[in-house]
Amino acid sequence: MTHPVWNVDPILLHLGPIQIHWYGLLFALGIFIAYTLVIREARAEGVASARLEPIFLPVVLGVVIGARLVHCLFYEPDFYLSHPLEILAIWKGGLASHGGILGGILGLWWGARRQKIPFLWLLSRVTVAALPAAALIRIGNFFNSEILGKPTELPWGIVFARIDALPRHPVMLYEALGYLLIFAVLWTYLHRSVRDRALDWMLTGWALVLIFAWRILLEWVKVPQADYSTGLPLNVGQLLSLPFLLLGAGMILYGKKLRRRNR
Repeated sequence: MTHPVWNVDPILLHLGPIQIHWYGLLFALGIFIAYTLVIREARAEGVASARLEPIFLPVVLGVVIGARLVHCLFYEPDFYLSHPLEILAIWKGGLASHGGILGGILGLWWGARRQKIPFLWLLSRVTVAALPAAALIRIGNFFNSEILGKPTELPWGIVFARIDALPRHPVMLYEALGYLLIFAVLWTYLHRSVRDRALDWMLTGWALVLIFAWRILLEWVKVPQADYSTGLPLNVGQLLSLPFLLLGAGMILYGKKLRRRNR
């Protein structure tokens, strides 16, 4: 069976000494889309965009710092603890989405507190709006031929020529497609549900459950990213996903309890 070969240059443009990478372009586009969706939703719900704009920078910083630290400390701890200054070399790559989510939540909490915006209301809207951004970032990983899947003979397996000659699961595309489907479901749920406090809990909860259940499943066909074995049935990515999944389940149950109480 002949499989498609992926050998696209990860650099989109060379402008003298400046290089524009597909990954960087898609990352920036994702942030712009998420920001636009949140502003649109806030206006629809009577929240002025001027109150949200100051929160943008701490959230982005939180995402980048959190993603970098979790990658260094959980996926390659031996190297980075021996070379701590390399943690700052973010241009060399190495970002973990679990840390990005945690850092983004902390940045959002800090910004919401300063702007006196209900944190959970903001978190629920940002979580849903960030899903297209997450999908675009995974497509950026596809351009970089990184976050590889395990070898497969399935007809949709792809040969990443920059890595080897083996057809592999395009797991980053699986992940991107999953995020877009989850976004479609939750965006519909947001606009067809009663706008109450219970919705904020349940929307965030369902987002966490669906995102991290999908992540846990995909880890079975993904090449392990950590430079060590956990010695457990679950790998590092799955273990990092579990707390988010359990938190989401708890938020759904609490949201349902709130809704029953208010009837």
